[in-house]
Amino acid sequence: MNIQDYADRDMLAIDVANMLAGELEAALLHNETIALAVPGGTTPGPVFDVLCAADLEWDRVRVMPTDERCVPADSERSNERLIRQRLLTNRASAAQYIPLYVPGTAPETALPEIESLIAPVLPLSVLVLGMGEDMHTASLFPGMEGLEAALDSHAPTLAVARTQVQPEPRITLTGPVLDGALSKHLIIFGAAKRDALERAMALPPEEAPIAAVLSGMTVHWAE
Repeated sequence: MNIQDYADRDMLAIDVANMLAGELEAALLHNETIALAVPGGTTPGPVFDVLCAADLEWDRVRVMPTDERCVPADSERSNERLIRQRLLTNRASAAQYIPLYVPGTAPETALPEIESLIAPVLPLSVLVLGMGEDMHTASLFPGMEGLEAALDSHAPTLAVARTQVQPEPRITLTGPVLDGALSKHLIIFGAAKRDALERAMALPPEEAPIAAVLSGMTVHWAE
């Protein structure tokens, strides 16, 4: 794991976007299509604002969320909504989006259909993650039912996450899919998340799910 500190969040956004663009360009040299998995939430938005203008063959890039709430795509809680608004615009509008949620279908029922779309582009070429102060990443939460199975090296591509602290079920990429990405980046802001990351390094993944994917990770931090 490599931690990179930035003077401010604006500098981080520019540098990370340029780094991601370079990695995507390199991956396109060796693959007909590549996969980029990104989080929702407010943290990656400024990175997306820069990355979307990168001069890449975006039509060969498959973009997917690391996890998704089972809500309509126009909901303010939808990761797809943020990704479409902030990343799949400008030049990046040519990229193909792979959703993790199928409206009107129970999450468990939809998994095989979604997995069939993801399988052809695995392993992920580039992965961007966020992390909560509880050390969750994607929708892999400490103590949630099914966490151990979702972190297992033989886990399927996707898992359904249900927790008492979340109002709706979620669909998430599992531990081995996230950890198997060829390039991995974690973006965190503030002292509390830096402290949480340092705690996670000494805990098992069942207590700190982010620990399952830290090997080879580049962490980008700004106050």
